[in-house]
Amino acid sequence: MAVFGTGAATTSYEEFEHTDVIICWGSNTQECHPIIYNHMRRGMKNGAKMVVIDPRKIDQAKRADKWLPVRVGTDIALANAMAHVIIEEDLYDKSFVERATENFEAFREKVAGYSPERAEKITGIPADDIREVARMYAKADKATLNWTLGITEHHNGLDGVFALINLGLLSGHIGKYGSGLNPLRGQNNVQGGGDMGALPNRLVGGWNWDDPEAQENFGRVWGAPIPPKVGKNQAEILDAMEAGEIRAMYVIGENPCQSDADENHSSKLFGNLDFLVVQDIFLTKTGRLADVVLPAAASWAESDGTFVNGERRVQRVRKAVEPPGEARPDEEILTAVANRMGAGWSYERPEDIWNEIRALAPNFSGITYERLDKYGGIQWPCLDGSIEEISDNTPKEQLAAGTVGTHDKGTTAVTADVEDKPQVGTKFMHAQLWAEEVEKRAPFHPVDHEGPVEMPDEAYPFQLTTGRRLAFYNTGTMTRDYKKVKDAEELLEITEEDAGKLGVEDGEMVKVSSRRGTINVKARVTDKVSPGLVFLGYHFPEDAPVNQLTINAVDPRSGTAEFKACAVKIEPVV
Repeated sequence: MAVFGTGAATTSYEEFEHTDVIICWGSNTQECHPIIYNHMRRGMKNGAKMVVIDPRKIDQAKRADKWLPVRVGTDIALANAMAHVIIEEDLYDKSFVERATENFEAFREKVAGYSPERAEKITGIPADDIREVARMYAKADKATLNWTLGITEHHNGLDGVFALINLGLLSGHIGKYGSGLNPLRGQNNVQGGGDMGALPNRLVGGWNWDDPEAQENFGRVWGAPIPPKVGKNQAEILDAMEAGEIRAMYVIGENPCQSDADENHSSKLFGNLDFLVVQDIFLTKTGRLADVVLPAAASWAESDGTFVNGERRVQRVRKAVEPPGEARPDEEILTAVANRMGAGWSYERPEDIWNEIRALAPNFSGITYERLDKYGGIQWPCLDGSIEEISDNTPKEQLAAGTVGTHDKGTTAVTADVEDKPQVGTKFMHAQLWAEEVEKRAPFHPVDHEGPVEMPDEAYPFQLTTGRRLAFYNTGTMTRDYKKVKDAEELLEITEEDAGKLGVEDGEMVKVSSRRGTINVKARVTDKVSPGLVFLGYHFPEDAPVNQLTINAVDPRSGTAEFKACAVKIEPVV
């Protein structure tokens, strides 16, 4: 959002099949994003090189052309060193940098201090490997750089994202087919949640909260002024709860008492609220603390509406089965609660809500239910006023440029690849950066390496990092009820060398302790982690509540806690 004006993946999934280099950085894409990885796998069959940058030797690394086992929390040093190589060896796209970016000289000065040799000492990656991957990325005609929580779940996660975006700008791998910068979304409608205004400082469609045009438009459509006070992110909400400033909470489809870092602390805060409402399809730990539980929310398969996936594609979802008992869709519950409070909402069907969204957000204005049914999904932006159906006779020079129709802010409205039939919507973003005159340049953000807040020491000699498993999602509220995986369990990944020093055999119980809590879990002796590093998943809170261990060190700008790094000690269970 800070660099390009929109917080979304810049490419479509299809483009992974037609690119030259795919870098997955802090992303176990094969396990955590299997649909996306299928497209990447097709790309590799078509000749694309795969680079995996991850502290663990995940299965995806075994299939990659290059694996860089970066030390946890040192990604910025690695990215800066790659940029150092690209500039030093004159591999960067000078014309793109001069025409489409700003603040390059400050960035050049910053990364000049990050030689591959210095980065090797910080990251553990050999300097020659850093140079190899930097050259591979910069020299590629088309390349995608993709990341997830391995980058963002740090106390300086925002800086980590800036470091990766800097690489994309430096190499010109943005705004053209087959090249892009992609935060991969962890669930089917995460992008849609943000697009619909589930952010404290953004309105529906990504409008800035204080944008005068947005204030006027939303006030007109909603018949009420937008509150002048910007909301709080999740970390700020917890701080306000602790200070007694927030005394009531309405939680929908979230389980913060188990998904937040330092679980014991967050559970205490929720337990001290004067009034807690939880709306969910299963009774979660957070729900057990609630004063009122609304167990009526219908699941996605029992509802009608739209999803927006990680490539910005809006898709219809239709009710497959009737909801059980008195279950009702979320929007019906919210409308009923609002009307009990005097709102006077009159939505009769999900399409009414979607049409209101189209009136509020230009990016969605051209996406009607009729057109969604016709095309099977449309990627935003798709703008009203430039959504005429384009034919096979559309001039190829327009298609090659990546745009057919724009609006006054220069956002691509309709795009297509010359090798494919045209499609309505936007296949890839920010083609305007390749115009002869760029209205709004993309700024470099120079950033410095800063290690994890809590490092191993004599008392807590191991570093714990966390993540997801293939068969489960987050706290397991939904996935663990699936009968075919119900009997699975969490295992602490540890090296044979470390297990031997502790006198622990594979499958034996160990006690894992941090400065915040202690859990018991079985050990899994493996080569996936390096000496001194251990790994746990989130998905078994009853048996292995890992967030009793994690540290609530929060990036104040993003509100994201440092789930990826904390210090622990490990002892055999006698």
